[in-house]
This record gives sequence, C-alpha cells and structure tokens, in this order.
Amino acid sequence: MTKEGISSKESIELEDKYGAHNYHPLPVVLERGEGVYVWDAEGKKYFDFLSAYSAVNQGHCHPKITKVLIEQAQKLTLTSRAFYNTALGKYSKFMTEYFGYDKVLPMNTGAEAVETAIKLARKWAYTHKNIPENQANIIVCEQNFHGRTTTIVSFSSDPDSYKGFGPFTPGFIKIPYNDSDALKKAFAENNNVIGFMVEPIQGEAGVVVPDESYLSDCFDICKENDALFIADEVQTGIARTGRLLATCGNCTCEAFCEDKKQTRADILILGKALSGGALPISAVLADDEVMLSIKPGEHGSTYGGNPLACEVAIAALEVVRDEKLSERAFHLGEVFRREINAFIEVNDLVTLVRGKGLLNAIVINDTETSKTAWNICMKLRDNGLLAKPTHGNIIRFAPPLVITEEELMECISIIKKTISEF
Repeated sequence: MTKEGISSKESIELEDKYGAHNYHPLPVVLERGEGVYVWDAEGKKYFDFLSAYSAVNQGHCHPKITKVLIEQAQKLTLTSRAFYNTALGKYSKFMTEYFGYDKVLPMNTGAEAVETAIKLARKWAYTHKNIPENQANIIVCEQNFHGRTTTIVSFSSDPDSYKGFGPFTPGFIKIPYNDSDALKKAFAENNNVIGFMVEPIQGEAGVVVPDESYLSDCFDICKENDALFIADEVQTGIARTGRLLATCGNCTCEAFCEDKKQTRADILILGKALSGGALPISAVLADDEVMLSIKPGEHGSTYGGNPLACEVAIAALEVVRDEKLSERAFHLGEVFRREINAFIEVNDLVTLVRGKGLLNAIVINDTETSKTAWNICMKLRDNGLLAKPTHGNIIRFAPPLVITEEELMECISIIKKTISEF
C-alpha cells in the first residue's frame, strides 16, 4: 500500500477504467526508483531490466540529473521559441561539440524527432537536389520501429501499428533489414530517392543485430547516390550498445573521433536517455548544409529547447561521460552474453542470445504467437526482475547502465533460475 493508501490492485483498476487501453503492461505498479532498482506500491524491490525502453540509461532518479531538474524548475521552465532563453544556446553548443555536428534541432519525443528528420531530409532534397516537389522518397527497413505517428506507421511492417489508421503517407520504400544489396537495388530501381533511414539495431523487432559491415556498407551506398544516411538512435544511442552511438564502428569514446572508423550519419536522431528519464527530450543533429534547409516558420515545437530540458540534457550527457557508461555497457554486455550462452548449452528453452552492450534479447524455444515469453516475464517479476517480451518468443533485457558487475551477476542468476524452473 502506498502512503496515499492506493494499492497496486486499485491502481490497475483505476487505469483500466479511466485510461485508454492502448498498452498491455506487465501487472506491476511502480512507485519509486533509484539506480537499477524500482519498488512497487507494496514496497517489493525489483531489478529494472527494461530501463523504460533505454530512457533510463543513467539509472532511476540520478542525483545529479535530479538536482539540475529541481534547480531549473524553480527558476524557469518554458519560454517557447518566441523568445531566447539563457539555456538553449549553451545546450546547442554542448550538443554539437559532444556529438560532432554543426547544428542541433531540439524536440521532445522520439517520434517527433523522427518526423523532424523526415521533414529535414525532404526540405534538403528539394532545396539542394532539385527533386520535383512532393516526389522525394526515403528508403526504410522492414520490421522497423520509428514511432507511432500517422506518417511513421505508414511505413511500418507491423499490422498492430498500422492497421485501421490509413490512409497512409506516401514517399517511403521498404527493403529487408541487414541487406545492403537490397539498398543498392532500391536506389537503382526507384527515382528521387533522397535518403535511407535505419535503426542501427532493431530494438522492437527483438534486438536484431546486423552484420558487422552492414551500416558502413549502407553509408557508402548513400554517399555513392548523393543521398542522406539517417540514423535513428533514439533507443541505441547514449551509450546503450557499448559505444556512445551504435553507428560509431568500434569507437567507445564520448565524442566524434576523426581518427577512428565511424559511420557518421548525415542526420542523427536522439531521444530517450537524452534526459536520463527525467522528462521527454529529443534532438536531431546535422551539419549546416542539411540543417539550414529549414527556415524560420517552417518547423518548430512549443516545448522544444525549453530551459528545463536543456539543462537536464546537459547533466544527463555529463553523467554518461563522467561515469564512463559506454565502457561499462561494453564490458557488462560481454559478460551477460557469455553467461547466457553458457546457460544455453545446458537448457533447451533458450535458443539464442543476441545484442550489443547492454541491449540484449533471448529467443525462447516456442512460436512467435505463443505466450511463453510473457509467462516467463511474469515469473521473473515474481523473482524480483522486471523485463518485457517484444514478441511471443523474445525477451528484451536492458538494465540501467549504472548497474555493477555484481548486480548483473545476481540478475543473471535470477534469469537462469527462473527459466530452469519454468
């Protein structure tokens, strides 16, 4: 029972009665979080192995981020972009230097940032490539997940995302993921292709990791066709995969490195962990040639670039840098996959573990339409660890990056025990 006297059961009943039924949460009601832990309304403690879909990379309620949030909230939260504020210029400089781009365009949610990238790419194409108006095409991948807006679900492969929401927005060409030959063919067979938008790792599809050369091959194909390489790093960015950005080759540094091989996106999309989970913050980064295609009045957001978001994002990224979360995620990801692979050798229920850094998934030996993964997640909950299926037979594991190796090993023991007894 919470201090307000509302039990988990009552919270679920209230949400079910008064809230829209557009989610199917695991039945656990959370009241408090700290670091890698969360507590439910009755005080039971859990390891969080979802991190709000990688929004809480820095851990729940990180003290530095929370301190900045409170201080700025007491001073100034919103001006809109009708006026300047003292935080946005500082934030813009920090972001562009941190990620190695000329300009940043601040937004709020991941889906807004993806929509911004689409508009930006189209505007660049009409301005710089003389593409006929309303004829620009962007190549995307099957099984993608870029958000829930009408335009974005127009190029989804998931009927749950698009069925019943048409008519759909034209201008997108779908090709198989992890197939650079398909990208080359799409450029050859279609007119007015202006760019390729891709998730470096397909998270919602089940943490699908492409071949090592896939991203760099696709980048090269885009350059050969004078097209933009657009990286949606809303989930994979900000150290989650063991590097600052998943498109950074093998680089684990905290800024763009000229001397290391890197697939540097022409348009970079960030969100989620950009705030450490404190509030919605997203951003699109690009160099001047692309970013300055959009002029005043052509795109914007009332809350985009608000002082509260700017100060929180700076603090969140400083935590990533100062606590070396990229390096930690890289090392602990190796530990996790090593331990689970050893477990797979002696257990028939898990057939595969895949991932990068601390973005991982296990594949359960059952069909995609089964409820096995859900039922295992229910048992994991009972044993003190929270995770969520992405499909009927896939469970995603993504703990906060501040987790220690000792805590990770305890979580691995819970996972092994739960599956062994299932």
